[in-house]
Amino acid sequence: MNNKNTSASQGIDWFVVWLYAILVAIGILCIFMVEYKPGTDWMQTFVSGKTNYSKQLIFTGLCIVVAIFILLADSKLFTAFANLLYAFGILLMFATFFIGKSINGSKSWIPLGGGFNLQPAELCKIFTALALAKFFSRQETDFSKLKSQIIGVSIALAPAVLSHFQHEDGLALAYLSFFLVLYREGLPPQILIIGTTFGVLVVATLILEPNTLAIILTAIAVVTIYFLRKQIKRKKNILLIILSVWVLAVGIQRFAVPYIFNNVFECYQSTRIYSMVGKDYDCSMNRHKSKGNEKPARKPDDYNVRQSKIAIGSGELFGKGFLKGTQTRGKYVPEQHTDFIFTSLAEAFGLFGCICFLSIYLILLNRIIRIAERQRSTFSRVYGYSVASIIFFHITVNVCMTIGLFPIIGIPLPLISYGGSSLLTFSILIFILIRLDADRQMVLR
Repeated sequence: MNNKNTSASQGIDWFVVWLYAILVAIGILCIFMVEYKPGTDWMQTFVSGKTNYSKQLIFTGLCIVVAIFILLADSKLFTAFANLLYAFGILLMFATFFIGKSINGSKSWIPLGGGFNLQPAELCKIFTALALAKFFSRQETDFSKLKSQIIGVSIALAPAVLSHFQHEDGLALAYLSFFLVLYREGLPPQILIIGTTFGVLVVATLILEPNTLAIILTAIAVVTIYFLRKQIKRKKNILLIILSVWVLAVGIQRFAVPYIFNNVFECYQSTRIYSMVGKDYDCSMNRHKSKGNEKPARKPDDYNVRQSKIAIGSGELFGKGFLKGTQTRGKYVPEQHTDFIFTSLAEAFGLFGCICFLSIYLILLNRIIRIAERQRSTFSRVYGYSVASIIFFHITVNVCMTIGLFPIIGIPLPLISYGGSSLLTFSILIFILIRLDADRQMVLR
């Protein structure tokens, strides 16, 4: 038993642990920079439990306890309870519809008392990663077959659907990161190509006039037919495929995209996406316009992004210095301790500081992928890629939000943004991987 425990402690990747600790410390520092009031006893405010940075410190202590528990646990527990945990996570998300607390128009929180709330959609990322890993590790899983592909996609998208109905579209989009894992495990690349093409078509529909885009699509179809005319003479089906794709593209542009923005999305969601491409959205066309919780999102969103860009730009090359940011400390940037936490770091330490900070993330992601690749177990490999995909998605979307390249959808910056649920989720994700890696000589199913 002693030998087993010794080998387990020696197998822990302490480099990842140190990267984790550095990022958490940076997060607390960033929250402190935007909230600390000069003239107050900073030590007392850190232990008071009343400020956000002191609460984040408490969350960090809780995460350390959970991390130690995970590192002392048997790796087989994660495989044994993967499906049960996933089912539990789905039930928790269903429970929010009945006992959930509404925060900022999203009923996705379960109150725990003492001012603390749990967001099941965050924790369900862990359970989804474990469930996918369990699914792929089964001997009977053949991901080249359509049935297995449908099951894998369903596991990834079920929490996303529930998140959408909770009005947490940002978290719903985060579950799309699991498609990178599915692709790594053999999902046909055609699906990713179709998805990317659809995204480009949606953006083109928002930017261009309907008739102009229809003419462009028609021109593309005509040019394609011209260059493939010899093949078309031999195989008439090619012409049918081209015409079908053209009809489908025009149909999506003319009917599907307007229907989604006017009937599926709420007014403030459509407005956010339109404002990203510099367009105005007419809320009178939206069927949700009469809802009492509808938000006039365009002006606040424009203000958020504009102030965020000002804060980031004011940092210039080397930043204004610690506790010297005028934009973030002046409270000009909304949600600067959560969604826009990146602005505080950019203003204080400038472009050079941002490069160093993002380099830490890059090193962490590279290390996680290396860990995933060296696993003997399919379960551990798939789980490792799930962790890397989730972290990568959050980093990319959050940073792009702050500089106006992506709509504001409430995606936290991993281990940096304020929030107990987010910090606990990423902590558990990372330390389960560390535990699995320590036992990588075992073949887990």
